[in-house]
Amino acid sequence: MNDILRDRLMRKLDMLPEDKLSQALDYIDFLDSKYAPRVAQPANPLRRFAEGVEDTLRAGKVSANAISGTMNIMNKAVGAISEVAAAGKSVATGIMDAASGTSTPPAQPPASPPIPRGGPHELGSQLPHPPGEDGK
Repeated sequence: MNDILRDRLMRKLDMLPEDKLSQALDYIDFLDSKYAPRVAQPANPLRRFAEGVEDTLRAGKVSANAISGTMNIMNKAVGAISEVAAAGKSVATGIMDAASGTSTPPAQPPASPPIPRGGPHELGSQLPHPPGEDGK
């Protein structure tokens, strides 16, 4: 799908009230089942669980506001769990790299210039001088 069409659809969906969004999703599911030429990528298990909860709430005739609030909480939970899983995967990869000896050492921060020590008589050549005056 091109970006212009995606943006146009999002603008239209943003203008719909919450209760009509479920009808739009039902229609999109219908079109998908009838005309989709390819199989959609399966969502991760957490996302599928959240979608199942939403479908159950919609089938139970729960109010649109309650469904919206529940799904906001579910989306935050799925996002947090996904971030924890990604962090765990990163740690596991680091451990495996360290165990196999293929890890690269962390990059060293650039060295800062040495801080001059001593009194003003020792810093004279390093301090800025007014124009027209030679630093001696």
